[in-house]
Amino acid sequence: MARTGLAGAARVARWADAALGPGRAGATTDGKATLSDATAERAAAELGLSAAQVRADWDTARLAGLVEVHGDSARPGWRLRAWDRDDSAVLRGWVALFDAWSLACPEPGGHEPAAVAEVVSAMPQVLSFLQLSAGPVPVEQLLDLLQQRVTELRTERCEVAYEPGTGQPAGTPRPADPAPAGDAPLAPLLDWALRALASVGALTYGGGQATLTPLGSWAVWVKLEQICVAAQSPAGNIEQSAEDMLRGCAQLRPNAARAEYRAWLAARPVGSAVTELIGAARGDDALLRGLAFEALRVVGAPAEPDVRAVVDEPALRPYALLWLAEHDGIDPEDAHEVLTREEATWLWVDTAAAVADHGEAPMLVRHLESAVQPTVPQLLDEVRAVGHPRTVQVLVALAAAHPDPALAKAVRRAAFQVHTGG
Repeated sequence: MARTGLAGAARVARWADAALGPGRAGATTDGKATLSDATAERAAAELGLSAAQVRADWDTARLAGLVEVHGDSARPGWRLRAWDRDDSAVLRGWVALFDAWSLACPEPGGHEPAAVAEVVSAMPQVLSFLQLSAGPVPVEQLLDLLQQRVTELRTERCEVAYEPGTGQPAGTPRPADPAPAGDAPLAPLLDWALRALASVGALTYGGGQATLTPLGSWAVWVKLEQICVAAQSPAGNIEQSAEDMLRGCAQLRPNAARAEYRAWLAARPVGSAVTELIGAARGDDALLRGLAFEALRVVGAPAEPDVRAVVDEPALRPYALLWLAEHDGIDPEDAHEVLTREEATWLWVDTAAAVADHGEAPMLVRHLESAVQPTVPQLLDEVRAVGHPRTVQVLVALAAAHPDPALAKAVRRAAFQVHTGG
């Protein structure tokens, strides 16, 4: 169902990739993959569609992440690249569209922005009721539920509606005054919300009733499951900052740590969570740097712009490049090939610093085997040149841990040379 619902969007996105990509003969005059009027008309002619349908499918492609717009240019999204081989990418694209339902159709005019925001905030409860009903529900019943939920939202904010220009609470007797804006009927906004959700394939709407589609029911179930996961944080770090959460995950096995990341992420907006994780990665603790990017792998595509933005930061560059390579579909075992020799050496030192701070001596000795250099002398030469701020501490710790006296002596000598600037 998700493939069928997004088929038109995928078709337009593929056309744009082929016709408008950089270096293509058919690129627009400004060299950017933008959907100008001329481009929409051209796509309509080549695809046998109307220009209006092309624009509608383009908007859907943007909301589903099949195309990514950066300023006045666009590029194919990772979901388009994975469309034919990865069903989960298709489902994620549809869920992204489902999450953006309020953007899929223009909201009705003449309503206060606050009222529209309240309806958007209240709709998850309406959808949950539809999911539990497992069948058609009269719109009147949904309207009653919506009104109750909006009232609850206002009560939670301790909101008291004041009449404009009076400084008096709403309800103070003043003949001929209009009703406060907050008391505007919600029926038109519910109608808009149901039509928007129907347009993305989450429900059917007509004849005075609404019914979740199988895809919409699945999406609501997934959202409810995420809430349950957030409420049952395995290791109890859900309320912690990103840094404290990562520290709490340091001793967990990979699967348990990922479960903790999912719970922590489900409890907060994606944007602020990614910002927190990037901030933790910028700290002095190399272990947290690696764990932060593991958590960002759980975030997936929504983290891409933030990860791409830190590629030029030396401390984060190797981690970001590996993340982006895996995100683009490169096998994790081969992703290290995107790093230069210098970047790989920097990452080796950073990882060694994490092991030295938080691991055991044998782990640090085994870490030698992961170096890209074929010999220890060559590794030491390149480690000295890479300029990592923890180089001396790492070499001293490695010399103390290594059982071979000759090799330990060479490592100590390298540490002394770095320390003295030799």
